[in-house]
Amino acid sequence: QMRHGRNLRRGAHGALQYVISRLDGRHGVPPVEADTPCECVTLGDGAFWILRPPREDESGFAFGIVDESGKLNLNAATVDALTQLPNMTSDVAGAIQDWRDADSTVSDNGAESEAYLLLDSPYTCKDAPFESVEELFLVKGVTTALMFGQDLNRNGVIDASETDASTAGLADLGSGGVDRGIWHWVTVYSAEPNTTSTGTPRVNVNEGNEIGNALRQGLSQERANEVMGMIRRGRPYRNMIDFYLRSGLSSSEFSAVADQLTARRDPVLSGMVNMATAPREVLRCLPGLDDSDAAALITKRAATGTDLTNLARVADALSPEKAVAVGDVATCRSYQYSADILAVSGDGRAFKRYRAVIDTRSTPPKVVYWKDMTGLGWPLSSELRASLRQGALREGTI
Repeated sequence: QMRHGRNLRRGAHGALQYVISRLDGRHGVPPVEADTPCECVTLGDGAFWILRPPREDESGFAFGIVDESGKLNLNAATVDALTQLPNMTSDVAGAIQDWRDADSTVSDNGAESEAYLLLDSPYTCKDAPFESVEELFLVKGVTTALMFGQDLNRNGVIDASETDASTAGLADLGSGGVDRGIWHWVTVYSAEPNTTSTGTPRVNVNEGNEIGNALRQGLSQERANEVMGMIRRGRPYRNMIDFYLRSGLSSSEFSAVADQLTARRDPVLSGMVNMATAPREVLRCLPGLDDSDAAALITKRAATGTDLTNLARVADALSPEKAVAVGDVATCRSYQYSADILAVSGDGRAFKRYRAVIDTRSTPPKVVYWKDMTGLGWPLSSELRASLRQGALREGTI
């Protein structure tokens, strides 16, 4: 058993290095799933799986590296956005805001130290940013049901042991008809440098005349000069989608120059949401959006030939008013990723499960979170486990 444990820990760390190797040097562009196998990847005499929650068009188990920028950041999301999460209430959303903000003033429906000091085991309100998603359990009103729904083992699927009479017969796990809580849709890690993909300073579209040089890197000098006149007359711009809509640039022209430009002075953009990877549960939380808007964005990004690195497609999928509002939090870059790693022995009789979060803003990327989740139990199907125990992995029949 001890030998199994050592080998499985090595296997899990090998899987972690595999993930890191797929993420290093991507400069904010998420990896392509087809180029990153995550199901039954052999390693030594064992194998590993990397689990993720299924999407709307999927059912059953799903595998892949998860983009943390495709989630709602607990430290940056507005109360209105938090309230749109599954089963979230205004009281809990207000308490989340009070937990993370620096003051001791109780917000609408919120909770400060007075509420926590009355508990049997009293403590004070943190009044500082969340350091982990699990920290939510310290916030007034947050329960296991809110966090995980029925998905107590956090594998994104409602297993037989987690199914009760109220959900019996719900076959399509990606339909939104099954309660998986908020765990899969929130983060504390999403942050991106406000620089170009190569790390050089961006030009602020609201300041100075340097924008001309940035435009000439992607446009002809004649076209750059033409656009410059329109840009000066249109200042200030609320965000980059507002800039796109009012600059006179075409979608392809915007794509050619957008990486060089910004509408914000902040050196780090925290809590931005990647519009190419965010699921419906997150998209519908964004300013002014509803289920039909989320569906339109998903349809647009799934279309053949869509450039997922171009924010112009967001403006093409929404009304101008909604696109500009979403532009405050919209990005097409990602620097933090999570991996739910399951390492299994060659005979299928032992396993270890870990969750890692990797920050790719440095080279090599840094592991900023590593937690043993083995105690939650076997996270895949019982049929697969039985097959592994019968030698399927060694025989190569999986």
